[in-house]
Amino acid sequence: MSPDADLIRSDQWHLPFLHVSEAHSVSQGSGIVVAVPDTGVDPHPDLRENLLEGTDAIPGGEGHGRQDRDSHGTSMAGLIASHGRNDQGALGIAPKAKVLPIFDTPPGGNGEPDALAIGIEFAIKSGADVISISAVAGASVRLQQALRAAQDANIVVVAAAGNQPADTGVRYPATEEGVIAVGGVDRNGQHAAVSVTGPEIDVVAPAVDIYSTSYGGKYSKGTGTSSATAIVAGAAALIRSKYPYLPAQEVAHRLTATAIDKGPPGRDDEYGYGVIDLVAALTADVPPLGFESVSAPAGAGPTTTADARPGGDDDGATARGLATLAVIVAAGVGWALVAHRRRRGDDPPPRISR
Repeated sequence: MSPDADLIRSDQWHLPFLHVSEAHSVSQGSGIVVAVPDTGVDPHPDLRENLLEGTDAIPGGEGHGRQDRDSHGTSMAGLIASHGRNDQGALGIAPKAKVLPIFDTPPGGNGEPDALAIGIEFAIKSGADVISISAVAGASVRLQQALRAAQDANIVVVAAAGNQPADTGVRYPATEEGVIAVGGVDRNGQHAAVSVTGPEIDVVAPAVDIYSTSYGGKYSKGTGTSSATAIVAGAAALIRSKYPYLPAQEVAHRLTATAIDKGPPGRDDEYGYGVIDLVAALTADVPPLGFESVSAPAGAGPTTTADARPGGDDDGATARGLATLAVIVAAGVGWALVAHRRRRGDDPPPRISR
């Protein structure tokens, strides 16, 4: 059985592994909304203050996504944005971010591509900054269109690569262009046996014995690239909060450029560009990927104040969008010139300073 609230924090080994405390001195995800299309999200005591009203993409819910009879969605949301209770309870990577819950997968079952697409469409309309997809699905036309619309809307999309033995390679939507494909590592920072491998892997994160929230105020322990994906989504939320003017592609670039290289030098099929480094992603001087944005100095604070309300009138999304537009205009280029984000193994190593 899962531990009590006074024990769970010490069991979350991924927190010290990723130097989360140090990262939180720089950013905690304030003003960022992360959409979680999954089995719904239960209003756990460690999470409920960050839980927005969402939606149901399939029948069987209560209409707002704030219920979970499976535990998976609550676990993923907790890894992203649990705030804990008085230094106890579960702690998320971005404890001041908000979670937009979307019920698109039945308890104990597999979700349908079009249900995931409905969830993504809702996230776009609701002004989400990040979409965390801890699932694999078929590539339906509607889902492909939804993912591309999310990228057109400047949303960071993160997806699980897949788990062995059920999956033999990186699965959709992690294979979609522009989506951050996430693999996993174990407690020693080595490739997790459960994680699939492939040329699409971008980064890896902890994926073995990961403790988080569950339904009914309980806690859970999970192993798989689902957990790693939620952790990377939390990392994206930290970056978007610290650098709200950065386009989604530059957020992804900051994650890959600052990752800790593992395996053979450079990108490889087990680790991608490496294990995410939260502190470096927030503080390193990372040259921009292309002409679509201009990176401010690493020590610069946020240039806008983002309000975390979901919906089409989201002030934070509007402010960030205006700031992003100003950057693009200053650079003298349009979105049509945006470079292909996913670098290949023969690309030169990223140039960063830590």
